[in-house]
Amino acid sequence: MLHHATLAYDMDGQEMTEVLRIGREKLSDKGTASAAKRVDPLRSQTGLSRAEIIERFKATFRSLTGAEDGAVTAEEYADAEELVASKFSTDAWLHRVP
Repeated sequence: MLHHATLAYDMDGQEMTEVLRIGREKLSDKGTASAAKRVDPLRSQTGLSRAEIIERFKATFRSLTGAEDGAVTAEEYADAEELVASKFSTDAWLHRVP
């Protein structure tokens, strides 16, 4: 199993608001006046290094699920490459605006 998430380790909240387009509706839905105040990176929450946080995530995931380390097979990698070619590198995918 592969798992994907976006987690901020360390960042400048003010700079983030200048780069991302975050609508007022999204913020008001969360009861937050500012996107910068809504983001609290893992470094400031834990004081741990990036490597330590990664290891703790992995250890916690393993202990909760019984998961074991694995590897992507050549067939899985080839399937992923095909998805890149047929979908994720197309203009329709790259230039869409949700």
